[in-house]
Amino acid sequence: MTATDLIIDIREVWKVYDLGETEVAALRGIDLAVHPNEFIAIMGPSGSGKSTLMNLLGCLDTPTDGHYLFKGEDVSEMTDDELAHIRNREIGFVFQSFNLLPRATTLRNVELPLVYSGMPVWERREKAEIACERVGLGDRMDHRPNELSGGQRQRVAIARALVNSPSIILADEPTGNLDSKTGEEIMALLDELYAQGNTIILVTHEENIAEHAYRQVRILDGKVDLDRMTKVKAAP
Repeated sequence: MTATDLIIDIREVWKVYDLGETEVAALRGIDLAVHPNEFIAIMGPSGSGKSTLMNLLGCLDTPTDGHYLFKGEDVSEMTDDELAHIRNREIGFVFQSFNLLPRATTLRNVELPLVYSGMPVWERREKAEIACERVGLGDRMDHRPNELSGGQRQRVAIARALVNSPSIILADEPTGNLDSKTGEEIMALLDELYAQGNTIILVTHEENIAEHAYRQVRILDGKVDLDRMTKVKAAP
């Protein structure tokens, strides 16, 4: 597979924060390649740079130096509108805190990315219903977040991430606010989505959660810890 076939190709990426009289390098020459239909877990202790890397992967921030190619296009050369397009259409975000609209129904929360893209009402309603069915919420579409369990709320967030058929699903500590049993149910759902051909990048500090991934990438002091990169299980 050539570099142009990669979804993500990060080369010698640095991220340096200017803190007045000092500079802090959160990432120090990171290299990372993500192929279609990979399930990758990014791990690392607090302060390792994994959250900074997640923000870069999600086009929420841009590198100080180096190159981040998303489907062959250099992110650092994109306009704000182009970055917003990638965030809305190419990346499905799943957050630890769910980030749902409290007064909106499940269906309305799932529809949200389609609203921003200007899709007609009937079309986005149909796509949102399909996404809800995919995550087992076909009977909860009219419920609001306060009427759902923590696991169901995370399923809403996953359905919202899926609704645009993104190139990657970027999940940041998706089980962090869930008990262990519910967390395993959410990971089983991500396993299923991976088996269906979705590309998933998971950021976690939990070993048992990372074990669901096909490949583990460990970050230490802003660099990829090459000695601890592992493949955990076979791809589907």
